[in-house]
Amino acid sequence: MKQTDNLSESTSIADRLGIPAPLFWGFVGLLFFMIGDGVEAGYLAPYLEGQGISSRNTALLFTIYGVTVSLSSWASGPLSDLWGPKRVMWIGLAIWGVFEVLFLTFGVAVNSYPIMLAAYTMRGFGYPLFTYGFLVWIAAATPPRQLGSAAGWFWFAFSGGLPTLGSLFASFSIPLIGEMATFWSSLALVMFGGLLALLMTREPIGSRRLAAPGTPPATIFFSSISILWREPKTFIAMIVRTINTSSEYAFLVIMPAFFTKIIGFSLSQWLQLLSIIFLSNILVNLVSGITADRLGHRTVVALFGCVGAAITVPLFYYVPQMFPGNFPIAAAMGALYGATIAAFVPLSGLVPQICPKEKAAALSALGLGAGASTWVGPAIVTWFENWRGIEGIIWIFSGLYVASALMTLVLTVSPEARRYIDAAAARGDVAEEVTLGH
Repeated sequence: MKQTDNLSESTSIADRLGIPAPLFWGFVGLLFFMIGDGVEAGYLAPYLEGQGISSRNTALLFTIYGVTVSLSSWASGPLSDLWGPKRVMWIGLAIWGVFEVLFLTFGVAVNSYPIMLAAYTMRGFGYPLFTYGFLVWIAAATPPRQLGSAAGWFWFAFSGGLPTLGSLFASFSIPLIGEMATFWSSLALVMFGGLLALLMTREPIGSRRLAAPGTPPATIFFSSISILWREPKTFIAMIVRTINTSSEYAFLVIMPAFFTKIIGFSLSQWLQLLSIIFLSNILVNLVSGITADRLGHRTVVALFGCVGAAITVPLFYYVPQMFPGNFPIAAAMGALYGATIAAFVPLSGLVPQICPKEKAAALSALGLGAGASTWVGPAIVTWFENWRGIEGIIWIFSGLYVASALMTLVLTVSPEARRYIDAAAARGDVAEEVTLGH
């Protein structure tokens, strides 16, 4: 068989799976990158506390890291417009690698908290530039008919690595090579995944500037903020995306004690339950994206995501109390919850169609929402736990998901945007859809 025949066959398989064939190796590399990024997720905090770092200082480390992640998630859009997504991914990979070396060598290895805080904070700029830069690339190079499936595969690779397979890797490597060597192995996985994605993916759109020629950088960055009021639907989408995973981050704060002290699970059982939630999440990430290409992006998000989460959040709290100590029932409720959270994935395919002339700016709004959820969820716990305890928190989130369903109903693609998309598709010009239009 000729080499071209092999290429044609692999392209056909990728397309049948819903993966944009020219970006196939980008998805594979993203998975390995996120596995490396997720290696430390399950044990960095207890490791640092075991080295004498107070829980308060550990929490501060993660909080400031979350702030830089939020900023970088937003910046990935305008930087991709300015330099092209592939260059932004290179920058993100370099930042991750350099500051991980500093974090481990001059921070963790010698137990220097100031160096750890500075290096880890700076490393927070790395993974969003790489991952969300690739998401912009997907939006720029993928035909509209395939955007839902492509977004599903993106989040499948993203959450499949962080924290699911990353934590699983750590669970096997720590007993074999120790905690410190496992930290270093995460660097190797990140670099392998990043280089695989960037060297093997040769799709041309991602290598060039996406903004219209001559557009000043200040205009590009301002557009990524001003789009929130120029195109109010992107602001609504940002709020919906913030609500989406805010409960996950809140549950990581309140649910360990709930399931171990009230339901009667061991810590090991709680960790297994958490793994089941994320396994369900990554599987439905993919299914929801593919389903959205058939049923419609807005329908899947509103019905299965928003309404579904409004129902499964209380189920996850109340049903295990009806069957204390019953792990299979709690696991079933957790899997349902994880599935409904994943049904928000089609937002990543819907928003670029709402603003087809400013896809990168629109996706930066989603990135800002994703970053905000990392602190909004814990903040709701902080503000309201003393009001009605965990039960009050549960109903706050359920109400937020109902509100997000109503907000999602207004996320329609305008006739003008539809005509623009159809015209670009008729010309076969996917790249045309992503310019700022100035």
